[in-house]
Amino acid sequence: GVACRLAREDMPVEAARILGLRERLRRRFEAELDEIRVNGHLERRLPGNLNVSFACVEGEALLMSLKDVALSSGSACTSASLEPSHVLRAIGLRDELAHGSIRFGIGRFNDEDEIVYVADRVIAEVRRLREQSPVYRKLRAARGTQAASSGRSPA
Repeated sequence: GVACRLAREDMPVEAARILGLRERLRRRFEAELDEIRVNGHLERRLPGNLNVSFACVEGEALLMSLKDVALSSGSACTSASLEPSHVLRAIGLRDELAHGSIRFGIGRFNDEDEIVYVADRVIAEVRRLREQSPVYRKLRAARGTQAASSGRSPA
């Protein structure tokens, strides 16, 4: 009835707003962290879906450090399992990156302030966890760069 009609009328505007929030979050991650990968096609996906792998970070450790943020690890198909997502494997993701993937769901009731808060928290926690990672230190040493500490990817 009326609720469906109103939802249908608002859908294009709301989808564009949610897409803008998702892109703001993605751009922050890409600007301030190295060794990340957005999983899946950037355009052929739901506007509020963002799945990102953070190299050298266990997704479960990141989730535990972000208890004040609603997140999931892996894909929606396997969020209750500790096994790497078969969906992420199917798109060619290595197990270690699949284990470091986090799924962000952005919806109608999220706003700009929440996106800024989540970006700030995730960036800080990824950096903290990487400081503790011997694998990440080895990766940085192999690249011979301090780009990781500046938040920029090596060229």
